[in-house]
Amino acid sequence: MGKIKTLIIQKSLKLDCGKIIKDFPIAYETYGKLNKKKSNAILVFHALTGDQFVSGINPITKKDGWWSFAVGPNKAIDTNKFFVICANVIGGCMGSYGPNCKDANTNEALGINFPVITINDMVNAQYNLLEFFDIEKLFSVIGGSMGGMQVLQFASNFPNKVKTVIPIACTSNHSAQNIAFNELGRQAITADNYWNNGDYYTNTNHPNKGLAVARMAAHITYLSKKGLQKKFGRKLQQRDDLKFGFDADFQIESYLRYQGSVFVDRFDANSYLYITRAMDYFDLTKQFDGNLSKAFLNTKAKFFVISFTSDWLYPTQENKEIVFALNSIGVDVGFVEIDSDKGHDSFLLDVPDFLNALRNFLEKSIN
Repeated sequence: MGKIKTLIIQKSLKLDCGKIIKDFPIAYETYGKLNKKKSNAILVFHALTGDQFVSGINPITKKDGWWSFAVGPNKAIDTNKFFVICANVIGGCMGSYGPNCKDANTNEALGINFPVITINDMVNAQYNLLEFFDIEKLFSVIGGSMGGMQVLQFASNFPNKVKTVIPIACTSNHSAQNIAFNELGRQAITADNYWNNGDYYTNTNHPNKGLAVARMAAHITYLSKKGLQKKFGRKLQQRDDLKFGFDADFQIESYLRYQGSVFVDRFDANSYLYITRAMDYFDLTKQFDGNLSKAFLNTKAKFFVISFTSDWLYPTQENKEIVFALNSIGVDVGFVEIDSDKGHDSFLLDVPDFLNALRNFLEKSIN
């Protein structure tokens, strides 16, 4: 992994679970240039299966960065103007401290000896990047889905360290439905014979079937019924009639199987367990005694909340609850619901209305 930039965090970080970690790596990537005043930095937080490679070509997977539609020269988050930083979350598997890291004492992968982490832990770990780059105040924190959760947590933890805050397609806490989908994925992984109680790193076989099923189940939640119907309907997969068996008769079946198979090449099963757990534990309302507004009492930042009409994973109503909480304490907050039939994944795709809204807000905030 020579192409991965890492920062070793030497100071101790107390995790929400009570454990203390130190001398751990945070993998990160940057785009654009930091100006002399160090006032143009944007910290981007990635979603569940993302990583630090936001734009350009990911040097590990050789695929496009996960937010290539939004980040780059002359794009919505314009790297001609902004210095973009993105880190792989702790618990991840692209160079940051996670289950696939070696235990210093045994020299074997940590596996499920890795501590259970939270969104709060992820954010507190990434805060070290501001000190590393000597940035007093970020121009913006931006992220969608789990990235949006980190955005909210960052704005709450470090209210004076950011000028603008852009949570996209997210929530202040996971619904029972979302916890249920994540549990389905975790059960698929742990039911795989090759999971081996998380100890599979030196084995020939990894729990790829379980991880692929977890990805398939999650992927369905990222799309919309209308979008799926429009793209696939009941179209058959390269045949004229049903085969009366359990091969992929329908295009949607083949599509999901493909999504599962390519995912296992780039993601670690244990990381999936830990990160989905962190998402389920996230509850900013509970952190502030049932009052979400209290999370943002000290902020002077300008907020811009974005949701999508066909997102049923984090529906507009859950995004509006964040807006209501901010409004109730007089925080400067804008909100837009983007019309899209692409579901929750709209924030990752080429949705012009979304990208224009993001660009316009950032442009206006420069002044």
